[in-house]
Amino acid sequence: MLTNRWSCRGGHAASQISPSEGSPVLVRDFIRDALYHPNHGYFSVNSGAVGILPEPMVFSSFRGRRHYMQRLSELYRQNDISWFTPVELFKPWYGFALARYILKSHNSKFPLQIFEIGGGTGICAKNILDYMKNEAPLVYDNMHYVSVEISEALAKIQLKTVHAEESHKSRYCVECRDACRQSGWGEIDGRPCFMILLEVLDNQPHDLIYQENSGCPWLETCIMKAPESAALIECHKPVEDPLIQRCINIMESGKWSLPSWLSSMKDLFHKIVPISRRAWIPTASLQLLEGLYSMRPNLALIVSDFSVLPDVQVQGERAPLVASKKDGVTVDLSSYLDVKGDADIFFPTDFQLLRQLDRHCYLSAQARAVPHITAHKAPRQSFIVPVSKFMRQYADISKTETKDGFNPLLDDYSNMQFFLTRSI
Repeated sequence: MLTNRWSCRGGHAASQISPSEGSPVLVRDFIRDALYHPNHGYFSVNSGAVGILPEPMVFSSFRGRRHYMQRLSELYRQNDISWFTPVELFKPWYGFALARYILKSHNSKFPLQIFEIGGGTGICAKNILDYMKNEAPLVYDNMHYVSVEISEALAKIQLKTVHAEESHKSRYCVECRDACRQSGWGEIDGRPCFMILLEVLDNQPHDLIYQENSGCPWLETCIMKAPESAALIECHKPVEDPLIQRCINIMESGKWSLPSWLSSMKDLFHKIVPISRRAWIPTASLQLLEGLYSMRPNLALIVSDFSVLPDVQVQGERAPLVASKKDGVTVDLSSYLDVKGDADIFFPTDFQLLRQLDRHCYLSAQARAVPHITAHKAPRQSFIVPVSKFMRQYADISKTETKDGFNPLLDDYSNMQFFLTRSI
């Protein structure tokens, strides 16, 4: 059992993104550097990783699934990009569906405020604004849409995309900053607003915790250079980081209660067969939610992300998929320690855990908020909804159907879900 000593494992060649000698860094800081460093981070070096379709796809022109997939493969080869987001592939219908949901949930006593974290190419914002302009002009007249984007390159693309429509210019702006930093949000604003995060949580850095067996405490993991070597290794030590501890506490408090006999059998099994655990925990997502609720305590979340990822080779619960693309070929990596700024690191979203984190952050913010900020607060609901169910309710699904009835908007995203919160 580890208590006051380091436990090390690893042995990967050090990348250009590495801790300095003798200065261990938490896994989330290592991953944040690998993804977002302004000089060598994946999203800085690969600002064109997110694809832009020159024209919307006409799904009724495809014979069926095979024909659609052939066209998609051609687009990937022609553009040599890592991925097209769902909102890009299904423009404008995906964005229109979000707009319909927002209109249904919007409290008309207040001007519509929308914030989008990580706005990609800006197509989501453009489609929502287009829909509001055409279908809800009174709402459009007084609405305000802000994209909060950490990548300067993507921020410029978003602005260009949305401002192509002259009337959107007075209603849309991009703030190039880290959404996790509370100082960027200005004064606390208790008015209702929507916060959109599409495929954002999957690229939020996680921490790695380790447990030798169920009777041992969790240990936090750091990355450091091996002594007298250029290799990077993992080092485990007792939890000291407050954010990791908060995330563990929320995770442990959210466990489903088991029948007493099943709980006893589980404890007995772990005593007989000690099993070590490696678990990835969404500390950066927790930090983001804490900041958002502190500054916008009456926000309504619209989160969409992957609940399951295929072909993950990295070890641990909620482990990330680490993938690099070169010459049009995607290669999955077996270690996050191998990244050199040319590999994406993205995580599945545990939506039940996300619900626990969200509830904790919301209640904490409401407890801290001053009376006039929370004057308009109301009871709150949260929903975990498959993408197909959401789209059946809010999208014009006839627009994304092929000739033989195949509908990629409904059928191709079975591993994606929405997390929605709203006041009632």
